Amino acid sequence: MGQIVGAALVSHHPGLMQCEEFRRAMGAGEDSDLIAGYARLRDKLAAARPDVVVVFDSHWFTTGYHLVDGGKGYSGTYISDEMPWYLHGVPYAYRGHPPLALAIEAVSRERGGYNRTIAHPDLGRHYATINLVKHLRLELSDTPVVTVSSCQNCDWQHFLVSGGHIGEAIRRSDLRVVLLASGALSHRFNGIDWKPTHPRIFHESNVSSPENLASDKQAIALMQEGRHDQILERWDAEYRRKPWEAFGAHYLQMLGAIGGADCRAKGEPLSAYENARGTGNIHMWFPTEA
Repeated sequence: MGQIVGAALVSHHPGLMQCEEFRRAMGAGEDSDLIAGYARLRDKLAAARPDVVVVFDSHWFTTGYHLVDGGKGYSGTYISDEMPWYLHGVPYAYRGHPPLALAIEAVSRERGGYNRTIAHPDLGRHYATINLVKHLRLELSDTPVVTVSSCQNCDWQHFLVSGGHIGEAIRRSDLRVVLLASGALSHRFNGIDWKPTHPRIFHESNVSSPENLASDKQAIALMQEGRHDQILERWDAEYRRKPWEAFGAHYLQMLGAIGGADCRAKGEPLSAYENARGTGNIHMWFPTEA
C-alpha cells in the first residue's frame, strides 16, 4: 500500500533564482530566509525517502481538466516568458513517473472526476516546478517528479476532489510520495512604481496590503494548529477574495490528497513569512501518512 509521507506548501518566487549577492542587496545585507528554508525542506525530504514527488504547479493553468504530466523525463533549458531578463538559461533534466500519472487518471475516471494525463514532448515547463526541482536538488537525488496543473474553470471544491483522487491513487500504489503545493498565499502584486516601506525587500511589511498580511498570518496560524477545516469554512468569504495564488489550487489539491476538511496535519514553518513583490510566501511542512 502506498503512502503520502509528507506534504509542504512551498514558495517558488523567481527572485529566489537570482544570485546570492543580488538577493542580499535586496535584503539589506541579509539573504531571504526562504533560501535557508529550502535546505530545511531538503532535510525533510531526505528523512521521508519519497519514491516520487508530486508538484501542484500554480503556474500551469489548464481549462477543462486537472492535467497530470505523465512524461518519462524532461530536459532542456528554461526561460521564463514572465521575467526573461533574469530567469533564463536554467538547465534541467529530471525524471517523470508515468505509472503514477496514469493511475491518477484511472481513479479519477472511476469516480467521475476530471484528472487526465498528458504526455507530450513539446509541453512547456513552468518555474513553479522548475525552481523547486533546482532548489530541492531533485535532479541530484534522481527523484521522479509528477506535475499537476491548476484548472482555471473550477470551484474550490473541485480542487479538493482532484486531490482526493490523487491521494487514492497513491494509496493504491506501492509508492512513498511527498506532495509539494508550489505557490504563494495572498497573491496581489505591488504596482510597477511601488516604493518599499521597509529597506529589506523581503520583509513582511512590504506585502501588498495590511489586510492581506493579516489574512495570511491568520491562515498560517490555522495551518500550525492543523485546523484546515476552519480555512475551508472561511474560503469564500476570506481567502478566495484576497486571492491566493491560482485561487489556492495548489494548497487545496494538496489538502484534498491528505484528508480535506478532516485533515489535522499541523504545519511546521520551515521559513519566515516573506514578501515577494507584494505576495505572501512561506515554506511549511505537514507531516502525514495519509
